Amino acid sequence: MCRLFALTSQEPVSPMQAIKALDVMREGHDGSGVGLFLSGLSGPFEDLKDCPVLSGIFTTPGIRRLDQFMMDHDFMTKYKTSTRLSEDPPTGTPKRDVYLARAYEKPEAWKHLSPEKQEEEMVRIRLQLRRMGEANNDMTVFSFWPDTIMIKELGDPLAVGNYLQLDRKEFDARVVLAQGRQNTNYAINLYACHPFFIQGICTMTNGENTAFLPIREFLESSNILGYEGYQSDSEVFTHILHFTLKRLGLDIDAYKHIITPLKDRDLNNHPDGPFLKQLKETCRKLIIDGPNCIIGCLPDKSLFMVQDSKKLRPGVVGGRPGMYAFSSEVCGLDAVLPDRDVTKDIQPMHLDTVIVPPTRQEIRICRQTDPLHLQH
Repeated sequence: MCRLFALTSQEPVSPMQAIKALDVMREGHDGSGVGLFLSGLSGPFEDLKDCPVLSGIFTTPGIRRLDQFMMDHDFMTKYKTSTRLSEDPPTGTPKRDVYLARAYEKPEAWKHLSPEKQEEEMVRIRLQLRRMGEANNDMTVFSFWPDTIMIKELGDPLAVGNYLQLDRKEFDARVVLAQGRQNTNYAINLYACHPFFIQGICTMTNGENTAFLPIREFLESSNILGYEGYQSDSEVFTHILHFTLKRLGLDIDAYKHIITPLKDRDLNNHPDGPFLKQLKETCRKLIIDGPNCIIGCLPDKSLFMVQDSKKLRPGVVGGRPGMYAFSSEVCGLDAVLPDRDVTKDIQPMHLDTVIVPPTRQEIRICRQTDPLHLQH
C-alpha cells in the first residue's frame, strides 16, 4: 500500500509539512519513493501565474538539449529554481545532475491562440520533452503547466525532502499533494510515482486497479492528447477525471458515477436516473475495480477524496477554516493539524465524494444518491 497526504491552506505552507505527515505514516509505505504536487505557489512563482512552469530532473546534456528546444520554440525563461547537489544522496536515491522548476514566458505566437488551444500546446510540449528524454535517458519531465511544480524521487520521503532542501520558501504552496510509495505492482520508475497530472487535474491513489487494461484501452483509443505512456495502473484515475471534466463537461460529483456507478435498481429511483443509466452504459469500460482511495485536486484548487465500493483503503478528512488536510491515516492529520476539532473529521463512505472548495471554509459531501450537477 501507499500513504497519501494532501493539504490545502489559505496561507502558503512548506511541502515538508506533508512529507512529515508521510513520515508519521511510514508503517504504510516502504520508503521506495515520494511524489509531490505543488500549486497555489508563493514567492517568485506567484507573480508568474500565467507562465507555464517546467518541472523535472535533467542530466547536464539534457539541460543543454532542453535549452535549445525551448529557444527553438520561442520560450523565454522568466524565473527558475534549480538544485545541483554536491553531497551524496540518501540511501536509495540516485545521484542526479539537476532538479529543475523553471517558469517560461509564452511564445509571442501564442497570444493569438484561445485558452483551450494554449492548454493543448502546453500538453504537447510536455509530451515532446518526455519522449526526447526517454530516447536519450537525459530528461524526466513531470509537468509543464502554470502555477504547478511536481517533484518525484526514489528513496525515503523525509530523507529526500531534506536532501532537496524543500523547506526553501520557493517551494511554499497553498495546495500540496504528497505520496509515499510502496513498490508493490510495478518496478520502481519515476513516471509510475504518484501524483499524476494533466491539464490542471491531479490525483494520487492508495490501492490497486485490476481493471487497468480495459480502462487503458478505452482511454488510448479516445484519441485525446496526453492519454499515453501509462507506467502505473493508477494514472488512469487522473485521466478518467480529465475525461469527466474536459470531454464530458460534467462536475466532480459525476466522477464516482463513472468509476463506481450505482446498480441499476438504485438508478431507477435516482432523480437523474435516465441520464446516469446512459452515462453508465457509455463509460462502462471506465469502471474501476479496487480497493482504491483517490485524493485529487481540480483546476480551481478544490481538493477531493473518493473511494470505491469496496472501501478497503483508509481515508480521513479534517481541519479548520483556512486549512484542511486529507490523509490515509488519522495520525497524519494529528501531525499537521493537532489543534483541529477531531469530532468534525470525516471518513468518507463508499457513496461519498468529499470536497474542500478553494475558499477553504468548509468540508462538503456529495453522495451518489444526490441530484447531479449536470454542468461543469
